[in-house]
Amino acid sequence: MKSIIRWGIIGCGDVTEIKSGPGFQKSSGSELVAVMRRTGTLAKDYAERHNVPKWYDNADKLINDPDVDAVYIATPPSSHKKFTLAAAAAGKPVYVEKPMALNYRECVEMIDACKNNKVPLFVAYYRRALPRFLKIKSLIDQKAIGEIRSVNIRFYQTPTEKDLTNGENWRVDPAIAGCGYFCDLGSHMIDLLQFYFGKIVSASGFHSNRAGLYSAEDTVNAIFSFENGLNGTAAWCFVADENTDQTEIIGSKGRIIYPTFSSDPVILVSGGKKEEIKIDNPEHVAQPLIQLIVDELLGKGKSPSNGKSAASTAWTMDKILGKL
Repeated sequence: MKSIIRWGIIGCGDVTEIKSGPGFQKSSGSELVAVMRRTGTLAKDYAERHNVPKWYDNADKLINDPDVDAVYIATPPSSHKKFTLAAAAAGKPVYVEKPMALNYRECVEMIDACKNNKVPLFVAYYRRALPRFLKIKSLIDQKAIGEIRSVNIRFYQTPTEKDLTNGENWRVDPAIAGCGYFCDLGSHMIDLLQFYFGKIVSASGFHSNRAGLYSAEDTVNAIFSFENGLNGTAAWCFVADENTDQTEIIGSKGRIIYPTFSSDPVILVSGGKKEEIKIDNPEHVAQPLIQLIVDELLGKGKSPSNGKSAASTAWTMDKILGKL
């Protein structure tokens, strides 16, 4: 059995600078040995700045490097399936960024490829391993607010500078991202709810482009139901007048209110009292999940986020957007 997992990164862009990349170097039993980017000078620069011994401008060369045990795919969603299938064919475990792929159908192909090649597949829904969200799960499991009655999401965001100036932004190009900001941000929120309450088995919604700033949808409304019978609602608007980030879990004896993306306190209302729970995120937010993935690969743990759980989130988004 291996004592260390040697990682290679495909797509060493912004997300790998602080959020994820250093986590492969700082996790126990883990080492980052190679990085790849289409522009070789940028890959070389990343490798030198992060003390990574190898760099490539060709993904196949990294995947087939005998010193690389597992592959982290940090490219935009449009190439997730291609690189996952290539890594699986090489017999190497895969850790892919979220959203998992352009759509649910691609997710199924990725799961099948990894299964057929007997390699595990993980997805970067790293909030499942962060202390602040684990605290919320413990409050739910301990029935701090009684029996759960309903959940709802409200997420409103003002347009970015790129949106207003028609700047290049792959996150609102459905051909690259799958949809718009709903895929990028909404996926985290839906995945968390499934982490707390189990699989969503029914979902529908409406979507529209209200501001005309880009081709993707900018407003999404949804209803959904979990396998345990719990119902939920959600509203996302990415062209609003101000920012709101609130998920509310309503129980028989109180409620939990939390932001998904900010570090503002979690609010617990119970027994007529309101408590603010402040838990800061670690410097490298993906590191706790990376550690759990490494532990699983070393045979001493289990990751809470995998291809199956992430595909369920993709299925839910496709149902909301009317793609299924």
